[in-house]
Amino acid sequence: MRSLSPVEAAFCVAVAGSVLGVGLPVFVRDLHASRLVEPIDSLSRVAARASARAASQSAPSRYPESVGPTPRAVPSGKPVQDAPGTWDHPTWVSLGLSFSRPHSYSFEFESEERGRRSRYRAVARGDLDGDGQLSEFSVRGEAGEGAEPLTFPMDIYREIE
Repeated sequence: MRSLSPVEAAFCVAVAGSVLGVGLPVFVRDLHASRLVEPIDSLSRVAARASARAASQSAPSRYPESVGPTPRAVPSGKPVQDAPGTWDHPTWVSLGLSFSRPHSYSFEFESEERGRRSRYRAVARGDLDGDGQLSEFSVRGEAGEGAEPLTFPMDIYREIE
């Protein structure tokens, strides 16, 4: 078996460098994106269900009642498996939010009625690397008497911490 000539070795190094140069950033981007799927998909689902409920309800209870952080503590550094019944609150049931597999975020839903306007805000908080700094995703919406419910763009704070 012969050794590679300097030209062949340089060609191999160039090809390997090109593959790493293209593949590594894509891998890192996909890794970061996979960590964002849980809060974005979950809050999108909550917003859709909240809007559908608001469109079919009349005041004063267009949106479900507020519910505090679920699970109570934000998972720190690794996904958690919830105890049975964690997601049985009527608000989570009506919004279709629950997890049967380990997850990395704590969710909260706040709603209020002011006169003829109803508003909500749904929040997901996570600490993916366990350093105490939280990432926060939130979506809000409102419904007025005789108007279609509105859902505003998602706010993201420190998505990757």
